Amino acid sequence: MLFLVVLFFIKKAPIFKNTTTYQKENTSKLAYGDATIEDLVSKDGDGDGILDWEEGLWGTDPKNRETNPGTPDSVTIAGIKAEQKTIEDNSYQEPEKLTETDKFSREFFATIATLNQNGAMDQETVEALSASLAEKLQNSEIKKVYLISEIKVISNDSLEAILSYKNTLNGIVDKYKVNYTVLDVLQKFSKDEDNIDASVLSQLTPIIENTDKMIGEMVKMAVPKSLSVLHLNVVNSLQRLVENLKDIQLYDADAIVFYSAVSQYFPNANTLDTSVGALEKTINQKFSN
Repeated sequence: MLFLVVLFFIKKAPIFKNTTTYQKENTSKLAYGDATIEDLVSKDGDGDGILDWEEGLWGTDPKNRETNPGTPDSVTIAGIKAEQKTIEDNSYQEPEKLTETDKFSREFFATIATLNQNGAMDQETVEALSASLAEKLQNSEIKKVYLISEIKVISNDSLEAILSYKNTLNGIVDKYKVNYTVLDVLQKFSKDEDNIDASVLSQLTPIIENTDKMIGEMVKMAVPKSLSVLHLNVVNSLQRLVENLKDIQLYDADAIVFYSAVSQYFPNANTLDTSVGALEKTINQKFSN
């Protein structure tokens, strides 16, 4: 075995399963009639700056700028907000610090309100909406991708250089080994759906910190040119998993980020396994030739 890094991210049957059936044909934008859901959500039929679905929430007419003659709907809505002891639209308001769960909830609520207003909330639409939301969970933004220019590539591809590379890499991995795995932590976190212990997620911190250090040294170490792309793939696979683990630790603070990370973790662990295997195979082939 070339190195043991995969053991940090050991893969068995996932504890968390996404039960939503996702079909390729549902990847396009959801539509109702000739309009996409996105169009309906952003629709402002009377052009008064208040979206139609919002007008429905406040009881104003989305086809009339002045539901109450002589009073713009924006004024009417501001009055309703004031009566409810909310902050008025023209007063100072600190910028909201929304979590991804907050943003997701607002988007979901706006979509549901729009569908209801347009009579589109049938079973087929619910299933399509579920598939669309599942896709959103499975495709979070990648925060960091290393480029080949960030790797210390050397032109020396001799067996001596490759052996030195292998020994250095094994030394880095050995230095940052942790005596338990991500799977160990996740099993303690969720024994079943009714028994969750979020406190154990703090045990992911040593794995995260050590893997961050490992990545840092892998970026700085000398890499023979013939191994550079394979080396880079391992680095980026590790980086993606570190991001997943950091997001998994947000279980209590940001549920959407947590579930998104969980849905991506096992495929990303498979990618790491493939990347490590390709690098190890190439090194072994060089010594067998």
